[in-house]
Amino acid sequence: MKNILSIQNKISPEDFAPLDENYFKEESLDTEEIGYWKASWIRLKSNKIAIAALVVIVIMFIFAFIGPILSPYAYDQQVRGDEALWPCLKHPFGTDRLGRDILVRCMIGTRISMVVGLVSAVIVMIVGSIYGAISGLVGGKVDIVMMRIVDIIYSVPEVLLIVVIKMVISEPLQSLIDTVPMFHGLQKIGSGLIAIFIVYGCLYWVGMARIVRGQILQLKTLDFVTAAEALGCGKATMIKEHLLPNCIGQLIATVMLQIPSAIFTEAFLSYLGIGVSAPMASLGSLTSEALNGITTYPYRVIFPAVLISLIILSFNLFGDGLRDALDPKMKK
Repeated sequence: MKNILSIQNKISPEDFAPLDENYFKEESLDTEEIGYWKASWIRLKSNKIAIAALVVIVIMFIFAFIGPILSPYAYDQQVRGDEALWPCLKHPFGTDRLGRDILVRCMIGTRISMVVGLVSAVIVMIVGSIYGAISGLVGGKVDIVMMRIVDIIYSVPEVLLIVVIKMVISEPLQSLIDTVPMFHGLQKIGSGLIAIFIVYGCLYWVGMARIVRGQILQLKTLDFVTAAEALGCGKATMIKEHLLPNCIGQLIATVMLQIPSAIFTEAFLSYLGIGVSAPMASLGSLTSEALNGITTYPYRVIFPAVLISLIILSFNLFGDGLRDALDPKMKK
């Protein structure tokens, strides 16, 4: 009884007053939803080394694609009287024994390296992702046979096979370029560079195929795949609309790490003299040409060697940062 009386004494008329109209309104909370790509970009921005590498890559693209337009010299232009000059104001990187400006030739060589890296990476991504997706989704005996083909390609020495394939297909390619009018525009590039693209499409997709296959094997056990199959979704549609879009992070990271490998391979082949055709310049061919006078004109080796090292290092650092940003669990 005493408790009831104490409660009644605490009740006041204000307790029965009508509530304010804003009482039931939800508080405005600044909770913006962060999506996958925005979260990946935030993680990438926090990686200072990856951002620095990206800046270097952008500078290299400007150097390779805009620099030759601004240069007063062409990559194959021989300036009479300027043969074998050391770096100076007129020729910042010096000239070779034929009087060609090394700076603009390094620009063209960097362009070749960038084009080879990007085109080869796209070829590898397309072939490897389709092959790996089919193998992982179909499974069974098809998967076993397809993976054994990958194992066979892995077991062959890549550089040796690249040289053999390139030597076999270079001559037919060159005759095709010379005889068919629609391919005459490829004469400056030469059959060597086209052969490199073909070799990459034939060999270097196996790593991508294994990565995509592993991702598909994980995804095919999830509920959304089971639901799509129950609704009658075909395998081609399943790969295109459901499986590969969920592997896009791994695909991008793997492609970025494939680019420096392609650049190095092109430079190595050009160094051996089986890359791009003269007078087209490549960083590998510039280094090879400069070896004869390395003690007398060391700058001819230093500039292309530094450029190719900087390109490969930048793509590797940016690829590592991009992989960690797109899949932070891999870093852990």
